[in-house]
Amino acid sequence: MTILYRPDDGVAGDFIPFFWEGDYHLFYIKEYGAETGHGPGRPWFHLVTRDFVNFEDWGEAVTHGAPDEQDVDVGTGSVIAGDGIFYIYYTGINPSFAGTGKAAQVVMRATSTDLRTWHKDPDFKFFAPTELGYELDDWRDPFIFWNEAAGEYWMLMTARTDRGPVRNRGCIGLAVSSDLVTWEGRPPLWAPGEVWAHPCPDLFHHGELWYLVYSVSREWIATHYRMAHSLEGPWTSADDDMFDGLAYGAAKTAGDGSQRYSFGWLPARADESDDGEWLWGGRLVVHEVVPQPDGSLSVRIPGTVAGAFDKPAPLLPQPVLGSWEIEEESVGTSAEGRYALMTLGEMPDECLIETTVTFAPGLTNCGLLLRASDDLESYYQVRLEPARNRVVLDRWSPQFSVTTTNPPFMLERRVVLEPDRPLKVQVLVDGTALVIYIDDRVALSGRIYDRREGALGLFATEGDVRFDGLRMATQ
Repeated sequence: MTILYRPDDGVAGDFIPFFWEGDYHLFYIKEYGAETGHGPGRPWFHLVTRDFVNFEDWGEAVTHGAPDEQDVDVGTGSVIAGDGIFYIYYTGINPSFAGTGKAAQVVMRATSTDLRTWHKDPDFKFFAPTELGYELDDWRDPFIFWNEAAGEYWMLMTARTDRGPVRNRGCIGLAVSSDLVTWEGRPPLWAPGEVWAHPCPDLFHHGELWYLVYSVSREWIATHYRMAHSLEGPWTSADDDMFDGLAYGAAKTAGDGSQRYSFGWLPARADESDDGEWLWGGRLVVHEVVPQPDGSLSVRIPGTVAGAFDKPAPLLPQPVLGSWEIEEESVGTSAEGRYALMTLGEMPDECLIETTVTFAPGLTNCGLLLRASDDLESYYQVRLEPARNRVVLDRWSPQFSVTTTNPPFMLERRVVLEPDRPLKVQVLVDGTALVIYIDDRVALSGRIYDRREGALGLFATEGDVRFDGLRMATQ
């Protein structure tokens, strides 16, 4: 099993985490990709893990309905423990119902006494309370928590108001319950009038702040958050309001009381190509979420995941361009007015690469080459750009030119890059997927399809840089 989980017979999306008695139960929506043998529709499946490295597959949790039933697609929801009963509240989605007077999206329910065997409640359907100004067909992704101050359960929803410009109606809907059985709609918790919708809402409290986590419809696949001192708001944004880049979808969070993690998915690309469009569903990516003194949230690689890569792979420094100083686990170059490059040997298909980068003032850029060809005409690049305060995942291939219709792709994340300050860089590679971590603060997930093998390398452009603590390891 790979470190970034995906099912063997499809892709996974919208992970729904639930922590119980030392285990993380990760429910997720499975997309088979083909109806043969499965029929139309998406069910929920169930994984269990303690370390995000080893997963136990508990199989299908909630089956999808027939094409003419409300829950032909079992949409996102949440899990909560009641009095001796576990509840799954999920979205019953049937796109064919839209515009017919039947609701395309309805909250539905399943129950269990052991978290393993689930029974749908055929008598429960909670429709959008249109009398409160909600649209009928957008009422999904219920997230339920106990509101201690109010003395009741709250359900947050992906919803839309029925007033205003169509693209600005997205809101976080609200319903309340005293017993986890009957629910009453309330006006929206948050209606900023900014976007189409806020899929997969999630909420948690830390210190003096509440954190509202959500994705944004029609904005690639990204996860954002807002923070407030009260559930009444105002909900404000940090300078960097994302957990990852534009390829980290629908992340939800869970914790054990001392540490908290986000569970999102890195999408596949069509035709398993670097030029393919992003698709729904892919692989699980887990980040540890770390609150900062100013209230903002940073992410880093979970310690159990980093610790699993305990078998060092050989590094074979080979300067190619420029002058390099080579020590046991450190290399450095002075690339004043030029480009410097070295290779370090072949990369395993799955590995963790780590180094600490320190650069001098004036450096243009530096970073790592991934899966570089022998002639160094094709590779992926993790590039640090101090002048732009960003990290970039990029690629190069000999067919690219100024007239190329599909230019090199880039995913980027903002990160403060200061000269003479050591910067921790980690790159987790798992087949066609990778996650970049910078300084235990910033993550950037992406795909690397077209090159499946090649060498690790280092580079620097117009400046001095050192790479200390160089390490490449496998499980």
